[in-house]
Amino acid sequence: MTITPEAATRTHDVHVRTDPAGKPLAVRHDGRIWIVDPATDTQHWFTRDAWWDTRRTAPVGIGNLVDIEYWRVQVSLGSNSALRTFTLRREPLSTDWLLESITDN
Repeated sequence: MTITPEAATRTHDVHVRTDPAGKPLAVRHDGRIWIVDPATDTQHWFTRDAWWDTRRTAPVGIGNLVDIEYWRVQVSLGSNSALRTFTLRREPLSTDWLLESITDN
């Protein structure tokens, strides 16, 4: 199933290639590789997860249970392709990325 601007509330697993600092460079979504445009600004922020609402306990030393990581990046399929904005999300303790929304520019 394809996430579209009209169905932007769905989330889908995607593969994200990052640089050594963790900044997204490319996103594999729907069988295509979307390249992050280096000429545009990316946005990076964290929100907090209310883990106490979903888990009864938190094991000591397990790591960060509260920071949800977000990136908003401008991507394209190539130099002749229009830019789109992807909002990516990664849950605490997860290495998997979710595509939260797509916006046409």
